[in-house]
Parts: sequence; structure tokens; C-alpha cells
Amino acid sequence: MRITFVMPPVGMSGGIRVIAEYAQRLRDRGHCVTVVAQGAKQKRMRDRVRGAVTGKGWRIPARRPSHFDGRDEGLKVLSSHRPVRASDVPDADVVVATWWETARWVDAMPASKGAKAYLLQHDESGLPNQPADEVRATWSLPLHRIAVSQWIADRVTDAAGGAVAVVPNSVDLDLFQAPPRGKQPVTTVGLMLVGQPWKGADVAAKAIAIARQRLGALRVVAFGPHDIRDRIGVGEEADVTFVQSPTQQELPKLYARCDAWLFASRFEGFGLPLLESMACRTPVIGVPAGAAPELIAPGGGVLVRPEHPESMADAIVQIAESEASQWRAMSDAAYATAAAYNWGDAAKRLEQELCHAVNGGGPEMTMRTEGKTATP
Repeated sequence: MRITFVMPPVGMSGGIRVIAEYAQRLRDRGHCVTVVAQGAKQKRMRDRVRGAVTGKGWRIPARRPSHFDGRDEGLKVLSSHRPVRASDVPDADVVVATWWETARWVDAMPASKGAKAYLLQHDESGLPNQPADEVRATWSLPLHRIAVSQWIADRVTDAAGGAVAVVPNSVDLDLFQAPPRGKQPVTTVGLMLVGQPWKGADVAAKAIAIARQRLGALRVVAFGPHDIRDRIGVGEEADVTFVQSPTQQELPKLYARCDAWLFASRFEGFGLPLLESMACRTPVIGVPAGAAPELIAPGGGVLVRPEHPESMADAIVQIAESEASQWRAMSDAAYATAAAYNWGDAAKRLEQELCHAVNGGGPEMTMRTEGKTATP
């Protein structure tokens, strides 16, 4: 098939990584894949002048780092931050929207650009500065809808009705891996430090503080684009390790240093760190957002109440005080769960759904099985 993905500006978000993975995997399966990305927003002239005056330099716009780096085949980045138009994309068998704005652009394209599909990676109606009503309106567009988690599918069907296929994200098991290990003498928990409130880093930080009071000793491993430990309340104690913007190759080592990974998002489309940490044999303490309920259900972690630091702290203490054999069983279950998800299988599932779109069929019926969405 000739497949076109239409996406927002390139970058390092999890959603961009998913598109990059699918583009490569579908290309490996013999399809002709084109990715058309909106140009990045540029700084206003007065901001550039201010930077020059204050000594920060006259910044020349440059392409930002991206999960497409090193695999740019078929990638077209527009020169400006404007909507992607029909003239920007090739004629194809199917064209796939990947963000709410791109859904409107794809919907307006002529039939020559292909059957129209919508890869739903998040509920953007709850994100800051996004128009909730306009986002939800895209769910009713005549596009073949494919969600990356049951959480998103449920929200879309509750609001707009109709069928939504579920094709879960996966994990690179060649990259995210770690040998079997035992529980550490001093419990170590990990988290991603991101300033967006919906990521819930503040909830995890409060849980850490409560657990530390009860346990006495608790180590923390954190990573993120900026060091916001003081702002979030994690602190800069000697037992807190922060790594700024780690490479993909560094991430597995960070996950593997932890006895539990904290997932406290207030809402989340999928939550790639869930699978990444589990693939590194680290149990997850998570709230019921994104794919957490399905992934934690087989026993590779503890599901806790959302927006409730005390509940998360209880789970930290539970894991800290567990027997070595209990922790090892949870670690093994986490790994077994992650091992059932791989990008090769996900690409096949997405390929099937795109074929349904091309042939005029509706989303394939899905069901939940042992924490994993599968076709009957």
C-alpha cells in the first residue's frame, strides 16, 4: 500500500516516536510510506532581537531533535508552521491523521489522497491550550478510528459513538531489556519529571515524601527534559539521582536501577514508560490512566487510586517490605507482560486496520485478554 502519515511538528514526544516506529515497520513490510510533518513554530522577531541584546544570541531556527533522526526516509517537513494541505501529500491508498488538528486537514483532502484513518494517541481535549469542543468534534469525522489504548477508545465512543479499533503501542525489546535481578537492600523508585500538570509528577513527589517518612530510606531515580526537582518537591538529596534528557540507550539502565516505577499521570493516551520499565523487569505502581489497567492487571505492578499520594505511598511501602521472592515474581510478571508487546506485531495490526479503511470496512472488533487488547 501507499501510506501517508500527517503529523504535527517533529520532536521527541512519545507520540512522534510511535509514528516513527510505524513508518519504519510498515516500510520494512514492503509498503511505500510517506510522513508529512507540519513545520515548527518559529520565535517571533522581537524575541530573537531580545535574545541578541541580552547576550543569548541571535538564534537561527534549526530543526529540533526528533525520533525521526537517523531514519528520515520518506519524511517531508514543511518549511513553515501551517496546516498540511492536499498539495503537500502524495496520492496514496490511505492517509492517516495523528493529532486532532491533522484530523481536520485529512478530512478535507480529496479521495485521491487515499482512504482516511485517524490514529488516536491521546485525548487532547484535556491538554492545556487545546480547544476541547473542537478536539471532540474530530472524533465524529468520517475517519477510520484507531486508538492506541482502550482508555482512549472508551472516551471516544462515550462521546461520539461508533466503533473504534484498538491497536496498543509496543516496546523495542532489543533496546529495553535487563537481566533478572533481585530487590535492592534500599528500595529505589523511579519517575519521569515533566512539568506539565497532567503528567502528575507532583502526585508522585508527594507519595515519595510520605513513603520516605515511613521507610526512613528511599532512593529516587528521575529523568526529564529539565531539572524541576525543587519545583515538584522531589528535592536534591544525595539519594535522588536526576538525569537530564537521557538518550534512548541510557533509558534502560535507568529503569533497571529501580525496584518500582511510578506512573501518576492524571490522564494519558498510553504511557510508553509503562512498557519500557516493565521490559527492564521493573514493576509499575500506576494509576488507571492510559494503558496502565491492562498492563498492570497480569501482576507486574500495583494499581492505585488516581490523585491520591497516600495510596501510591502505600504501594511503595508494600513493595519495599515485600519478600525477595514476592518482588521477583512481580518483576518476572512485568517482564512477561512487556514481552507480549512488540512493534512487529503492532505494525501487522495497524496494517490490518489500514486495509479495512481502504476496503471500506469498519474497525475490527477487539477484546481485552489478560491485560492485552487482541483480535478475536
